Amino acid sequence: MGANFSLEGKVALVTGAAYGIGFAMAKGLAEAGASIAFNCRSKEHMDQALADYEKAGIKAKGYICDVTVEEDVQKMVADIEATMGTIDILVNNAGIIKRIPMHEMKAEEFRQVVDIDLNAPFIVSKAVIPGMMKKGHGKIINVCSMMSELGRETVSAYAAAKGGLKMLTKNIASEYGEYNIQCNGIGPGYIATPQTAPLREMQPDGSRHPFDQFIVAKTPQARWGTPEDLVGPTVFLASDASNFVNGHILYVDGGILAYIGKQPK
Repeated sequence: MGANFSLEGKVALVTGAAYGIGFAMAKGLAEAGASIAFNCRSKEHMDQALADYEKAGIKAKGYICDVTVEEDVQKMVADIEATMGTIDILVNNAGIIKRIPMHEMKAEEFRQVVDIDLNAPFIVSKAVIPGMMKKGHGKIINVCSMMSELGRETVSAYAAAKGGLKMLTKNIASEYGEYNIQCNGIGPGYIATPQTAPLREMQPDGSRHPFDQFIVAKTPQARWGTPEDLVGPTVFLASDASNFVNGHILYVDGGILAYIGKQPK
């Protein structure tokens, strides 16, 4: 059974894996045996990321690459294939969110979110699919969101992009399943990262932050997720254990999407 989950000999590209969720996913793939390549957009983040990977005992190859620029992505993928081998696993993790009321959001801000959260997964997937087709096997994991299913105040661009990413996932599965390429998505719930830390800070009166209270009340498991909660699902979708799972979005949300919420007292 363990062999089904082994990633020994596999090459994985994880976009935006300099820190946070992407780093945790890449670390989990490496611990399962995969060789790791990742990208970020600045030398500062790259230097810190390489140090973090080394500290974790992981030999990872980093690229400074903007995943919205097709030419740069093609060069990165070509270099990975030349130096590491055909990419077996792609995790489209890079993304941003802008929390702005829709009527106040500029069109260029909307386009920026869609460009990174939806166009980039198309660009990177397009670059790796030919190698996967030639090899006759491949795994693409798109990091979707609960906003692939739900709307919420101030996240119109993010919800539109992540909803589109869900359908891109299904379409890649439909178009390339015959080549033994599986494309699935992971939809994280609210994850405790440094970026969300201000939303979990204790208030001066000792109470929990209002948003923290909201999330805990809406989650059946009554807690935020951790980046480590995403590792098992990532390894599963990257491994032979999921060879007949295709076009599926696996929501790792502690049950939020299944839950109507507590009745007010």
